[in-house]
Amino acid sequence: MSTRDLYVQGPGDALWTVPATGSARFSWEYGDGRERLLALYQKGKDKQWDAATRIDWDLEVDPRNPLGTPDESMALYGTRYWDKLTEQDRGDLRRHYTSWQFSQFLHGEQGAMVCAARIVESVPDLDAKFYSATQTMDEARHAEIYSRFLQDKIGMFYPVNDNLQALLGDTLRDARWDMPYLGMQVLIEGLALAAFGMIRDTTTEPLPRQILTYVMQDEARHVAFGRMALRDYYRQLTDAELREREEFVIEGCYLMRDRLRGLEVLENFGIPRQEAAEITENSEFLHLFRKLLFSRIVPCVKDIGLWGERLQRAYADLGVYELGDSNLDLLMAQDEELAEELDAQRFAAEEAARTAEVAAAIAQGAAAEGAG
Repeated sequence: MSTRDLYVQGPGDALWTVPATGSARFSWEYGDGRERLLALYQKGKDKQWDAATRIDWDLEVDPRNPLGTPDESMALYGTRYWDKLTEQDRGDLRRHYTSWQFSQFLHGEQGAMVCAARIVESVPDLDAKFYSATQTMDEARHAEIYSRFLQDKIGMFYPVNDNLQALLGDTLRDARWDMPYLGMQVLIEGLALAAFGMIRDTTTEPLPRQILTYVMQDEARHVAFGRMALRDYYRQLTDAELREREEFVIEGCYLMRDRLRGLEVLENFGIPRQEAAEITENSEFLHLFRKLLFSRIVPCVKDIGLWGERLQRAYADLGVYELGDSNLDLLMAQDEELAEELDAQRFAAEEAARTAEVAAAIAQGAAAEGAG
């Protein structure tokens, strides 16, 4: 079945074409490279994995409660609309929210794949080209995973959110080679990472937890790559050039904030758009969710050297200024460790099951022999 048949609303044309600008850059220097970046490239090679085998796709998912989310996490909770919903309606609402959220993850991952490929093409340094090539493969794997989850387990897709599409377009149309780093690695992926982490840490369902944990292990490397490359480059820029990039970050952060409301879901449940916007704006859970979603972006932006007065004022307006002092290295290390721990737990459980199976077979054989 074509996934177009599973979209809640038609996604429009089969292809979205973004005019590409900028130069393809070749480097004939094959010797020296940045040691840290080459080490990250080696790690990217070592950590490649197959989504078809590492993830246990046999795990069941209830489409009407895919994440085990509490009622309080629903934007409609506590409103007159929520009180009118039957239990089946509430299950449908959870399914739609999960579909909308994971659809945006999917569309963002395809955008990340295209941006990583653009970095291979446009970045001047060969060490960065090497690493970006491994990231392109990572992003392809992530798009594969989210597509399979939505198609096989949820059975529903949502089109790309207008704000996400706008930021993707702005990122890809810019001719400057560093902009795919800034738009994708810092903004889109930074926000997605925080969203992945919140769901990973709150879901009661094993399949989405596996998916998010393993994807985040890759994404921790991607953020490290973006920080490393941009920090080195932005030290060379003039104040005017830095301010241009800060303006891009400010606009992008407001787009990312407004992307998170999920108004499309509420509209599908018959709520007028203006009222849906008011409901999401007054949701305590979404206020907390929105703030935590900037936990990866703000310290990364500060770390790469973008911290002018106007940017700081924007973060104060968004209520996330204090996140600039967050320990991003610690968050990234935890993302990698959790994936290794999950692998260890799953391996131990599988080994225990095999041991029990062998012991049962031996006991059955001994019983049969004794009976003979």
